[in-house]
Amino acid sequence: MITIGRLADYAGVTTKAIRHYHERGLLAEPDRDSSGYRRYTAQHAIDLVKIRTLAEAGVPLARIKDLLDADPDALTTAIAEIDHNLEDRIAQLRRTRENLAQLRGGDRLFVSTDVADYLDDLRELGISEHRIQLERDGWILMQTASPEDAASWLAEKRELITHPEVRALYLDYDAAYNWPPTDPRLPALAERTRTWFATHPTNSERRSIQNPTIAHLAAQSQPGATSPAWDRLNQLMRE
Repeated sequence: MITIGRLADYAGVTTKAIRHYHERGLLAEPDRDSSGYRRYTAQHAIDLVKIRTLAEAGVPLARIKDLLDADPDALTTAIAEIDHNLEDRIAQLRRTRENLAQLRGGDRLFVSTDVADYLDDLRELGISEHRIQLERDGWILMQTASPEDAASWLAEKRELITHPEVRALYLDYDAAYNWPPTDPRLPALAERTRTWFATHPTNSERRSIQNPTIAHLAAQSQPGATSPAWDRLNQLMRE
């Protein structure tokens, strides 16, 4: 007769594990002796080694009880089933890792490669991450609900930022997000914008939008999509 501590040492497990196996009904729990201690037998040790072996092999605890006394054929069938389930789990984990790898790719998880390349161009230009996030969120909406409009607008935007004047306007608009609405630079920025687009009409001004509702949603529904200075710029542009 041995104590729980000696049983744990013999089987290479912890006493906590043994108590857990008791709670799960995997290992019979002996009665206490006159001193209040539980005394284990050789059969307990044999059963515990079997439980440990199955658990270390990856057999779920819920299946171990049925396998402890199973005949060889039943054990082989059960192990094959468990192995098949593990293969499915491994495949699922591989897909999860692939998704995590895409997450490390940043924007490319949510938008097309062309849009992600455009956002990278904005980063190289020096545009803030706040503005790039707003752009990305808008493209997520547009590419989902109106892919034809999104493709046309993307081609136009990528062409626009090749112009030094537009690149300068982009940077100034980005910086103006945090300006006060009374900043004296705002009227000049609005005038520069009006002048450039008046002499360089874009295709989007001449093309009907396939899905105007989603276009409005993309422009207006994002948190942080505007600021007092940007509101003032829009007002000046309308004036």
